Amino acid sequence: MPVLMAICMVIGILIGTFYANHFSGNRLNIINTESNRLNNLLHIIDDQYVDTVNVNDLVEKAIPQILAELDPHSVYISAKDVQVMNDDLKGSFSGIGIAFTIREDTIHVQNVMSDGPAERAGIMAGDKIVAVDGKPFVGKEVTNEAAMRKLKGEKGSKVTIGVLSYGSKKVKTFTLTRDDIQTKSVTAYYMLDETTGYIKVKNFGENTYAELLVALASLSQENLENLVIDLRDNTGGYLQTAIQMANEFLPSKRLITYTEGRKSPRQDYKSDGRGAYQHIPLCVLINEGSASSSEIFAGAMQDNDRATIIGRRSFGKGLVQQQISFPDGSLIRLTIARYYTPSGRCIQKPYTMGDEEEYENDLIARYEHGEFFSQDSIKHDGPEYHTTLGRPVYGGGGITPDYFIAEDTTGMTSYYKQAAMTGLIMQFAYTYTDDNRLKLNNFKEMMEMSDYLVKQNTVEKFATYANSRGLQRRNLMIRKSHSLLERYINSRIIYNMLDEQALTEYLNIDDKAVLKALELFHNGNAWPQKPVKNDKAGTKK
Repeated sequence: MPVLMAICMVIGILIGTFYANHFSGNRLNIINTESNRLNNLLHIIDDQYVDTVNVNDLVEKAIPQILAELDPHSVYISAKDVQVMNDDLKGSFSGIGIAFTIREDTIHVQNVMSDGPAERAGIMAGDKIVAVDGKPFVGKEVTNEAAMRKLKGEKGSKVTIGVLSYGSKKVKTFTLTRDDIQTKSVTAYYMLDETTGYIKVKNFGENTYAELLVALASLSQENLENLVIDLRDNTGGYLQTAIQMANEFLPSKRLITYTEGRKSPRQDYKSDGRGAYQHIPLCVLINEGSASSSEIFAGAMQDNDRATIIGRRSFGKGLVQQQISFPDGSLIRLTIARYYTPSGRCIQKPYTMGDEEEYENDLIARYEHGEFFSQDSIKHDGPEYHTTLGRPVYGGGGITPDYFIAEDTTGMTSYYKQAAMTGLIMQFAYTYTDDNRLKLNNFKEMMEMSDYLVKQNTVEKFATYANSRGLQRRNLMIRKSHSLLERYINSRIIYNMLDEQALTEYLNIDDKAVLKALELFHNGNAWPQKPVKNDKAGTKK
């Protein structure tokens, strides 16, 4: 009997191994021979290494390295970073309701969010948070991450903060109950002129489409006839949000995008014809910071000849990630497919597996090549495709605009670059805001504050401030860069005192992409036109 049982077990193992190999493509063999080596290595290190090793830390460091060998967008997100990542796209987080900046190792309240716990307690912009839960919170330990960990928390939980108001030497103590704080992905919308609306979309989150509809409804009450959607520096977000937005502007049964991968069959996403703004002239602004969902939306508008695209070539991020969670709360985003525009262009720019450095330096390479300054410098490595009207568009990564807007270098000097890159302009703007808050509180409108700041000669005051902090005064360069310096300094003061809407309105006054859109609307050229054939040459204009 024991012999028969042993024979049966051996036969069962052989049969099981045969079918496992036959039906799983040798996956069992791969798991046994390859991935087990990683497990064995970790066990050996944990058991025999000369010093005590935190195996969990080793795993945390090893997973990103493994994923980096695949592509630039397959990433590992630790459990502690997952919440921060989700907050950006969910449109809300639980906290005390402030925007802050850290200066001289201290939290400075930059803005107080409407009807949040901080505003209800009487905390004001300009206040300093110097203690949290009865312990001092100043010095080198004060970082953005540390501050967010202490101030954010579960809804209904309490946090006690010590606040030092401007001009006061006494620390006031507040106990705040954390609450849901709404964050906006549509950060600005207003009328550029009597008939042209403008909407700035920061990312594609859960609430972006609803916020877009609110913005469109509001602008429609102000005689909206033309529309600019600004996606510059929008790094993307949810695919579904981009599809909902595109659907609002496209006729029925138009292809918005499709995805396809080795193990992911082609999936088409089409419009349903229910959009309320299918016939409004539309311009979309993009630049090298526009990625992912921004490119899906811009590509859908361009390939369907629905909008004119203005700006510079977009980033070129067209890989589809599937989110896979681990039991400890961490997760990976694994690339499973690619995005394609309706004409068939792959949005993703080329990359070499495992060569993350070259990929990350792509924007620098574009800058050095001159692509930010000349349309002729744009490299089209991919094949030519065509829109529904037959206009040529090109693959090879990113969306190339219909109208190129060069980066403005007028007035650029080494003095300005150093002032901007060292953070001195930001520091001065906040210091100036703090020192003049009582006067600046008198101005509730952007244009009023802008006019006032021009009269205060903020550039001269900045030059004196910067000189005392190591940036030597250069009068000729300051005169040449005066407009750039004034624009940057005053924009940050306006943002500190008002909000992002006011900042956007101020910057758009002389923005070349916005001005180009207005020109196209006024001349009736916002709708893409079918190429005209030249009969003699047999070529297209």
